[in-house]
Parts: sequence; C-alpha cells; structure tokens
Amino acid sequence: MKNDQLSRRNFIGQTGKAGLAVGLSATVLPSIISCNAPKVLASNVSPTHYTQQPLPYSYNALEPSIDALTMEIHYSKHAASYTKNLAEATAAEGVNTNSTSLENLLANISKYSVKMRNNAGGHYNHELFWKTMSPKSDSKPEGSLMDAIQKSFGSYEAFITQFSDAGKNRFGSGWAWLILTPDKQLKIGSTPNQDNPLMDISELKGFPVLGLDVWEHAYYLKYQNKRPDYITNWWNVVNWKFISDRYDTAMK
Repeated sequence: MKNDQLSRRNFIGQTGKAGLAVGLSATVLPSIISCNAPKVLASNVSPTHYTQQPLPYSYNALEPSIDALTMEIHYSKHAASYTKNLAEATAAEGVNTNSTSLENLLANISKYSVKMRNNAGGHYNHELFWKTMSPKSDSKPEGSLMDAIQKSFGSYEAFITQFSDAGKNRFGSGWAWLILTPDKQLKIGSTPNQDNPLMDISELKGFPVLGLDVWEHAYYLKYQNKRPDYITNWWNVVNWKFISDRYDTAMK
C-alpha cells in the first residue's frame, strides 16, 4: 500500500476510505504519513488523545522514587500547560484533531510552528511517561521484550547502563528513549527539549517504546542537581508490563 506519497491534505481526505479498505477501527493509529515523515508509526498501537488523560495512580503512589509534590506539580502544572498550549496551536493553525492523529501531526511537525512542536511533543511525551510508571513495578521485563533487549544490548544490565547514560548525558533538558527502528530493531538515544523520535525533524527516529523525562522539573525538588540519582531510583517504578505489551503490539 503506497500511501507514503500522500500529502497531508490528501491524507485527511483519504484516510476514511483507506481505513475502510484495511478494516482499521476509528481508534487505530493511521499509518499513512507524508513522504518526508519517518516511516516509524506502529499502525496497531492506539493513538494518543489530544486531551490530558487522568493520572493512572495517586500523586504519592511512586514514593519514595518520585515524591508526591513533584508528581503533582509535574502533572497538574507542567504537563497540563503543554496540553492547553497544544489546543491553542491546533486551533490557530487549522489542525482538525478529529481526523489528524497526534502521531501523524508529530510526523509532519516541520510544517508547523515552534509552539506546535514544543507543546505537541510535550503533551505526547508526558502522556506516554505516566503510563510507563507504576507503583507495582516488575523488576525486569519478560518475554519477547527481554529477549530483544538481550539480543540488542548484550544483557539486561548493559541495557540499563546504556539507557541511563543517555539520560545522564543529555545536555540541558530532554528525554532518553528506547525506540523500535523502522527495521524493527531496538535502539537507545535521546532528544532535546520536548522533541521525540516520531518527529520528522528528529535525528533519532523510531517508535517510542520507553521514554524518560530528564527535565529538571521531573526531579529537582527531591534530587536537586543529582540527575543520576533520580535515574537510578526511577528504574524502581518502571511499568514493564505496559512497556512489554506496547513493544509486542508494535511488533505485530
């Protein structure tokens, strides 16, 4: 199905027909992207809502790794502002949020304003971030994800070190990522600010499997300038069940 060459305008007009042809439901992420966008979207992973979703646990649920006050400010102030500003940007720039998925918007982000880039990225990144943490964290991934991690990085311990280093060494604010590349390989990297691997302007391109927020607002109240300590403790609340399911779905 050669939909790569569709323009964004054609995409909006033709997605409905294409969806019927391949039997996709209204909640399935469109896999049709512009010719300049990275071919990294997992068509069978549910799209991200443009609205902020409820936090899946209480503010104090991730203590002591992440303190309640940091979580409250992070979710209700920082992340909420990205959602609000994203709504303003989509309205101002004529984006139909009913027919254009957030993932598709990110894949074509070079066509939009800096405000759209920063806030679409910030909203998407945080909506994923909340889900990748849980007060009932498994110590390690299992199944196909663990197999892929061991194959890609040599061992689970080597993966932890490499991913942690990506977060520690990101200069200034940004994110560390575990991504699935277009050829279905795992790769670790980082992006600045609120950029992410779905964006056509990103040097790191792929489907985000796991993301770690290393902006100071994610950890400064508890850890001050000790980002490495925050990252070390963050592994205690990683929701490997969610991440493994996300990986398995993206691989189908």
